[in-house]
Formats: sequence, C-alpha cells, structure tokens
Amino acid sequence: MDDFPSETNDAEMPLDAPERRRLPVLLRRAWYGLNQAFRRRIARMGLTPDQFTVIRTLLEAEPVGLTQKALADAMSSDPKTIAALLERMEANGLVQRRPHEKDRRANRVELLTVAKEKYEAIRDEAIELQGHVLEQLPEGDREKFLAQLEVVAQACRDVSNSQR
Repeated sequence: MDDFPSETNDAEMPLDAPERRRLPVLLRRAWYGLNQAFRRRIARMGLTPDQFTVIRTLLEAEPVGLTQKALADAMSSDPKTIAALLERMEANGLVQRRPHEKDRRANRVELLTVAKEKYEAIRDEAIELQGHVLEQLPEGDREKFLAQLEVVAQACRDVSNSQR
C-alpha cells in the first residue's frame, strides 16, 4: 500500500478522516521538525529559534525598527508571547526596549550589537537547513510550494483575524 492516500480517495473521504492528509497535522509536524532541528543547530550560540526570528525580523526592519506590536504581527505571534520573549532577550543583552517617540503606550525594540553578531554567526545554519528541507522537492516546485504555503498562511491569518 502507498505511504500517501491517493487524491481520488481523498476527495471521497471527510476532511478529518484519519487516513487523509490533514492540514493542521502536517503544518504542525513540519513546523515542529524544523524548529527542533534549528534549535539543536544553534543551541551552542545561546539563542532559540524564536530569538533568531526576532533578530532577523528586526534587522529586516532597520533602520526604522519596530514596535512590540508590529514585531508580534510580523512574526504571526501574540503580544504577550513577544513581550515575554523580549524580556528574556533584554535580560540577555540582545535587545533594548525604548518608549516610542510618539505613542506613550508603545515600545520600540532596538537590537544590540551582540544580537547582530550572533545572527551573523548562525545565519548560514538557517539557510543550510532551509535548503536541505526544500531540496526534498523537485527544483521546479520549490518556489511554487513556498507561494502556495504563503497563500495558506494568509488564509489562516485571515480566518484568525475574522474571529476577533
């Protein structure tokens, strides 16, 4: 028997049938596997995958920087999770939060030099891991897969935002 159900059979089964490929299970398995592999690769640098993502997101936003809320949005996370993450990063000397120049309720997040240095030291690990994962697909399908995944991610975000 095949490892994967046929598309014909999928169309005849309910979306939540155990024999069917299910989006939540596959997304979680992919995210968890990637996250764990990256965590092991960068542990020696004293960073977590989420901290790496904060640093990358802030670097991409420079020179204007981001508020905590904008960072949470950019990372598809919630403000409380980002606040706790930034608190740990601030205690470790990776970021500094400053009051926003126009909005008293907001903080602007600034990267410190050590965070940039750590990012540069492990950036190649992230690129290599992504490359390894994408190499499992035929070369001509990789960009299409990422574009389709982006559509799925946006649809999930839209559904989440419509529930508020």
